[in-house]
Amino acid sequence: MRSLLTELERRRQVHLYRARRVSEGIQGPELKIDGRFVLGFCSNDYLGLAGHPKVVAAMQEGAAQYGVGSGAAHLVNGHSSAHHQLEEELAEFTRRPRALLFSTGYMANLGVISGLLSTGDRFYGDRLDHASLIDGGLMSRAGFRRYPHGDIQVLENWLGRRGDGRVMVATDGVFSMDGDVAPLCGLAKLCSEKDAWLMVDDAHGLGVMGREGRGTLEHLGLGMDDVPILMGTLGKAFGTFGAFVAGSEALIETLIQQARSYIFTTALPPAVAQATRASLLLVREEEWRREKLRMLIALFREGASELGLPLMVSETPIQPIVVGSAQKALAWSRRLEAEGIMVSAIRPPTVPENSSRLRVTLSAAHTEQQVLRLLSALGKLQVEEPL
Repeated sequence: MRSLLTELERRRQVHLYRARRVSEGIQGPELKIDGRFVLGFCSNDYLGLAGHPKVVAAMQEGAAQYGVGSGAAHLVNGHSSAHHQLEEELAEFTRRPRALLFSTGYMANLGVISGLLSTGDRFYGDRLDHASLIDGGLMSRAGFRRYPHGDIQVLENWLGRRGDGRVMVATDGVFSMDGDVAPLCGLAKLCSEKDAWLMVDDAHGLGVMGREGRGTLEHLGLGMDDVPILMGTLGKAFGTFGAFVAGSEALIETLIQQARSYIFTTALPPAVAQATRASLLLVREEEWRREKLRMLIALFREGASELGLPLMVSETPIQPIVVGSAQKALAWSRRLEAEGIMVSAIRPPTVPENSSRLRVTLSAAHTEQQVLRLLSALGKLQVEEPL
């Protein structure tokens, strides 16, 4: 145990120690954190649905109808009518034949990759892919390589090398720490030419991107023929919890038989599925939420540009401000919190060395005045300690 204490102390010294915060109340822009009210810009509740009265009511009604827990795995007796109806609605929403619920996005990615690939196969992932895609590749025992971020040319060279077995390319649709969109049109064309499966983790695109909120694929005009494997999470723009994979009949049936993270875990509580059915309706019907979000993104980017803040190329609610060192990112985050504003400092290994950042995330639940308050606080920091 002494070695564990030594490593924990090392993390503190290099400003990489992580600590949990205790929140109170319903998720929203204003929360009570560690006993103090703050204005938050670090949630993935992009459409402001986590505390929506209709979603909350559906959760309560679901608990009254189904109880609190599902009782067992989907393949035992844990697959309720609420799960089944949600899967059908998600399939229709994504315009695919089938959808399959998973308990988390992490489990979905592990299940898909390790369920479809094995020794002798090949797996390629973007250098900035989410950790769950990386871990899925490692667990699959397939040959695993990570291509430079968004570099289709390098990937094409790798795919051009002959080999036996299946080939899968996996990428985030919207990258969670940079906020940029993957070059999916080019990847889809390349994978089609090279007979490789393309898998897109659209956790941060679904609900947000596209006129109807169907995600990055809708935004770019791509369908199932272009991207045969689509993973989406429900705990971000949908405001609830869980994840799903959507695709062909053969894909979903194969995952039911072979995805260990689906087979060997208790099903999502049915009440959560009921709540998600309500949020899915809001995602589809209330386009104004996406319109407002786009307006707030433009407002923030314009204000940050005027302040000289180094924004990354992002048209999404994820607006990182790269400050460099972990120490500086922590210092800026703490000074903002002293002003009553909470923005997370993102540090290695989540992001590469010397690219620590403030990860600003916007929500349709924010007001223009709240965004202007954030910009004002950032302006003070920039004057006191320019980047």
